[in-house]
Amino acid sequence: MYTDIVINATPYENRIAVVERGNLLEFHLERLTEKGLVGNIYYGKVVRVLPGMQAAFVDIGLERSGFLYVDDIDISMAQFSSSTGQLARREKIDATVDTTDKKTEKISKSIKELIKEGQNILVQIEKEPIGSKGARLTCHITLPCRNLVFMPLTDHIGISRQIEDKNIREELRQKIEQLRPKGTGFIVRTVAENVTTSEIEADMEFLLLLWDDICSNARQALAPSLIYKDLDMVLKAVRDLFTDSINELVVDSKSMHERLLKFVLTFAPKLKNRIVYYDNKRPIFDAYGIEVDVARAIDKKVWLRSGGYLIIENTEALTVVDVNTGRYVGRNNLNETIYKTNMEAVKEIAYQLRLRNIGGIIIIDFIDMEAEQHREELYHAFQEAMRKDKNRVNILKVSEFGLVQMTRKRSSESLSQLMCEPCFYCGGEGIIKSRQTICYEIFRKIYRENHKANGKNIAIKAHPHIASSLSQDEAHHLRHLEKTTGKKITVSTEHNLHTEQYKVIWDE
Repeated sequence: MYTDIVINATPYENRIAVVERGNLLEFHLERLTEKGLVGNIYYGKVVRVLPGMQAAFVDIGLERSGFLYVDDIDISMAQFSSSTGQLARREKIDATVDTTDKKTEKISKSIKELIKEGQNILVQIEKEPIGSKGARLTCHITLPCRNLVFMPLTDHIGISRQIEDKNIREELRQKIEQLRPKGTGFIVRTVAENVTTSEIEADMEFLLLLWDDICSNARQALAPSLIYKDLDMVLKAVRDLFTDSINELVVDSKSMHERLLKFVLTFAPKLKNRIVYYDNKRPIFDAYGIEVDVARAIDKKVWLRSGGYLIIENTEALTVVDVNTGRYVGRNNLNETIYKTNMEAVKEIAYQLRLRNIGGIIIIDFIDMEAEQHREELYHAFQEAMRKDKNRVNILKVSEFGLVQMTRKRSSESLSQLMCEPCFYCGGEGIIKSRQTICYEIFRKIYRENHKANGKNIAIKAHPHIASSLSQDEAHHLRHLEKTTGKKITVSTEHNLHTEQYKVIWDE
């Protein structure tokens, strides 16, 4: 696959696009005033323990306290204290317990047995603060590097699922087993499939030294405080996305280009020549045709090539995707038209979920299909389309109503949350009152308050759209209102008013 990474770096924001054969696959945005927090490690203070929710709130120095669930509490982390100056490694607690057994053990324990209010604790941000919710925290610290992910408190070896060759998987497992300190855990990343033992050893040594520094800093820190700051989004993208399969990494900032060259020398010097500085007057995202795709990525309506379309609606609790035939009328019969529209929608939905970074609960309303076989084929096609997604997904089978329920792991805000804000007119509702409704509200207000006023004139000031409706569409009712109240009513426009705002003034 011909794949490029395109970076638009400016003093106010960094934008990263992964482009495959001219198609935008992934888009990441980081505004320098709102830098990402996932991966940062904090020495925090437990401010509230909620036994009814089996969770706690931890002050880590941010605007809102972080949320820590009981399953995300590690005993050794909970026992860490600056007063004791000690941090037990997993082998000192129970080197024989693997990840599965450890989780089962914790479910049976109450959160009150693990931590208490006022206690200091070392935590890592697992999910960004989203909306009104604070950051999701975990005590299961993970430190990623180019080839490995280090889990200092977990006795476990994992291999990326994208490394499918059984012999290579076993060989990598043996290498890690021989090199790792007892009681620690490592996950081998996809990019490490063909690396040498010395490269793995170098990554491991770097991560072990980093962990020692983190522990040392935590022992000397006062809660709440930042202990370790993860890489910014650009360097993360280079570390995680810039692999041998990438044709070029193109960046339009000279200073960022030099920074990336220095960074890549530490882990993949062979990729240095693939980092290209874009020196052209035409904006880089325009040159690669990305700007138009980014603008479309926040639209509610997504057209399919056949003439059908998707409607993507985001709510606080979940995301709903509706599939429609639109202009597509098919050739033979209705069942075939519906089946082809749904099958085309499958690939587009998988693409949009990844591009827009939509996470959490997702409900997809496919067009209802009568044949059980068609529903089965749709389900398997959707599973296959989602296979390339790096985020963890769970998909349930198509219901009799044509609904698919799924979840996609969410670690940060979606593209629409990053690029949009609630409409100052509708407050995020997506709708406002109709002109007719507002006109009749004004009529009722005049009826209700008429007996309190002694004047002979009533002045209505409203938004131009409402004033126009009152003077034209509702002129007959306005004259009737004058006869009923015995008052002269005049209408005038006020451009500064919101559509739903108006003023009713009684002249003395």
